[in-house]
Parts: sequence; C-alpha cells; structure tokens
Amino acid sequence: MPSERRLRRVTRLRRSLACAAMLALVPLGGSAIAATDRATLEQLRRGDVRLAAIGHRLATGNAVLCDDRVPAIGLVVHAIDQYSADEQGDARAIFGFDTAVAIEGVVPGSAAARAGIRPDESIVSVNDRPIPRSDGAGHVHTRDSFVALLDAQPVDRPLRLTLRRAGRDRAVVVPPSPGCRSYFELRPGPALDASADGVQVQISGAFLDRFSDDQVAVVVAHELAHNILRHRRRLDAAGISRGVFREFGRNGRLFRATEDEADRLSVYLLRNAGWDPELAVRFWQGPGTRIAGGIFYSRTHSSPARRAELIAQEIAALPAGAPIPYRPSLLARQDAPLR
Repeated sequence: MPSERRLRRVTRLRRSLACAAMLALVPLGGSAIAATDRATLEQLRRGDVRLAAIGHRLATGNAVLCDDRVPAIGLVVHAIDQYSADEQGDARAIFGFDTAVAIEGVVPGSAAARAGIRPDESIVSVNDRPIPRSDGAGHVHTRDSFVALLDAQPVDRPLRLTLRRAGRDRAVVVPPSPGCRSYFELRPGPALDASADGVQVQISGAFLDRFSDDQVAVVVAHELAHNILRHRRRLDAAGISRGVFREFGRNGRLFRATEDEADRLSVYLLRNAGWDPELAVRFWQGPGTRIAGGIFYSRTHSSPARRAELIAQEIAALPAGAPIPYRPSLLARQDAPLR
C-alpha cells in the first residue's frame, strides 16, 4: 500500500473530476516507473471511479429534478497539466496522454461503458470539435475547458467521440444520457470533509476508506441536494458570513436550515437513484455519528440523531405509490429567500 505521504503528494498534483462525464489515464509503456508510484496512481484511480459511479447514479437518476442538465456519459477524466512538470514524464509513461486529456475510468453500466469506451484512451474530439490543448496554465484549467466543451453538447442527442490510443484513432458514438450539472471530486486528507459549491461536490478520501458505497451515497446525495436547492446562491443572497462567525446567530440558523433541507431532499435523490432512503436513517443513527464535530459543528448542523429523525419523517411523508423518479414539492423552494 502506498504511503499516506506519497498519496497526498500525488493527489495534490492530479485532481481528477468525476463529472456528468468523466476523466481518465493512458499507458504508453517504455519508462521505468517505481512500483510505488504506479500503485499510488492506481489507488487514486480506483477511488476516483468509485466516487464517480456513485455521483453518476445520483446525477442521472435525478435528471428530471434539475433545470440545468448536461451529457452525463460516465467518464472520469484528467489532463496532463494537472501534473507538475517533473511528474508529467511518469504520467505519460503510465497513462499515455496521447492528447492533453485522457480517460482515467469508465463508470460500469454507463452510456460510455455501453459504447465500448475503455480506460487509458485519450480524447481527440467531441462531436468533431477538438479538445482544448494544454496552454501551460496548469492545475485544472485544461480539464475544466474540456468539461465546458462536453457540457455544451446537446443532452438529448448521441455524442460522437474520437479517441486515441498508442497513436491510433477510433470513433465511438455514445447514446444520450442527461444528468444534473454537478461534478464529483475526491480530495486528499484524513478528515471526514464534504462540501458543495453549487456546481461541484467534493468529499475527502477518508469517506471511501471508512464507509461502504451505500453509506458514501448518503453523504454525496446530501451534498448534491445543496446544489439542486441552490443553497450557496441563496445563502450569499441572504448576506451570511462564511468566516469565524458562521456558527453564530442568524448565520448559524440559516446554515442549519439549509443542512436540514438538504437532508430532506436527499431522501428523494437516493430513492430516484435506486437506493433505499432508509439507508440515510441508519447512517445517521450509526456510522454517521463519527462525522459530528463538536459544539461549533452542531450550531450549523443538526445532531446525527436529529438528522435521522428528520429523514425518517420525510420518508414517512412520501406519498404511497409515488413514481420513480419523483419530484417532491420541496423543489419549489429552490429560489425562495432564506430568512
């Protein structure tokens, strides 16, 4: 197993994004790469794909709940300039990078998987539009430019991708697969941290280390609910403080209101994506208690026991025989001012 120190260092260099599409890696061979480096990157790949599969299932299963939809074909992608200059040689040797953007993984059962797309292929074009070239800006600029290109394509039409591996191109047609515009990103660190900024959902790798996929889905559904309910925008409009005073007074009250609202919507997100929402009740009654962070945390979040209670109440209020997918009345609050 790669050391935690090495894992953190490589993860800082390469942050893959599990988006409505996905990003990936490509091997050329020929370079002698340390076994620990390869093992570290393969460990990161497994984590990225695992989170991607959970996020993809939620994003596509709840597409009817989202006004802002994008092609959610089930790829995990990254770009060569997400690596530092002294790491790019190793990255090319392990993952290929025949172009600036490559496929790290493919979500099983996704539209991309059904089209025959495989890990370790590079992306040449999308609907005959060339992918962005690395401009040296570094970090995630090239990756995000590719995601913008993909998101600009029609959600209700097939996508034509040109892929390259070992210098040979092939064309694939991916069937339509609309999903909510949200991107799922794994970040390093031993703390149990999760956040949503209106577009991205980020969770720490500690969740994958400590919880099952079903349990991680509870956390991801909660964060996706924040994005669907436009909580960041609504909190900003309410003039709340995100600094040292976020836990106090009106700030803490409004933060807690959005956290409770996200828990309630997560019931429907899980159900629409094929999970039993009772998972969320059991999570907050048991393993989720590890996430609670003391007195200040409790000012912005209900206690785990209260969260389990709120979720159970929402499940009980679900209409008998409600269809799947189901649009709850809670969505009417997407643009309601927070007071």
